[in-house]
Amino acid sequence: MLDSHLLARIQMVPWNEMRQAADLACGTGRIGAWLKQQGVETLDGIDLTAEMLQGAQVRGIYRHLHMGDIRATPFEAAAYDLVTEVLADEHLPVVAPLYHEAARLAREGGYFLLVGFHPYFLLRGIPTSFARSSDEAIAITSYVHLLSEHVQAALAAGWALREMYEWVVDEEWISKKPKRRQYQNWPISFALVWQKEQ
Repeated sequence: MLDSHLLARIQMVPWNEMRQAADLACGTGRIGAWLKQQGVETLDGIDLTAEMLQGAQVRGIYRHLHMGDIRATPFEAAAYDLVTEVLADEHLPVVAPLYHEAARLAREGGYFLLVGFHPYFLLRGIPTSFARSSDEAIAITSYVHLLSEHVQAALAAGWALREMYEWVVDEEWISKKPKRRQYQNWPISFALVWQKEQ
C-alpha cells in the first residue's frame, strides 16, 4: 500500500511503450506483476535474497532473475526503457551508486522510477519492518536519505526529474491498520520519476 497509491498517480511514463524493464530489488515480483498489468513487455529482476527470488520465479513474468546487489547488476548497459526500484533505497548506506547503476542500465530517454519509504518516518524513529507473524514485526536496518540527497545523486548521474509525489497516512490506511492513527497525516512514502537526459 505504501507504493500503490503513488504508482497510480504517475502520468509521464508511457507504460505500454516500455519494451524492457529492469526491476531492481524485485522481491517476490509484486511490482513486476503491476508493471506487466500496465503493458510493460519484458522484465528482468534482481534481489539480494533467494527466498524473495523464489516468489518472483513462481509468478512466471520475468525473463531473467538474478541474486545480487542492485548497485552492480549483471544486466546489459543502455538496454532498458524503464528501471524501477521500490521500497529498498532506505536499506542502502548511500543512494548515489543506485542512481549510477540505473543510469548505466537505461537507454537514452529511458525512465527510472523510485518509490521510497519517506525519510520523515525514519527521522521520527520509526524504521521499516516486516511482519514475521500477525503479532511480530521485525525491524530492518534503514538509513535516512533526505530528498535532497536523491536529487543530488540523480543529477550527478544524468537524470532529469519528471514527476514527484508524496503520500501521507490517510483514513484508508488507518481503516486497515487502526494502530497507525497516531501517524495520521505523516508523510510515509514518496515517488520520483526520472528520465535519462539525451
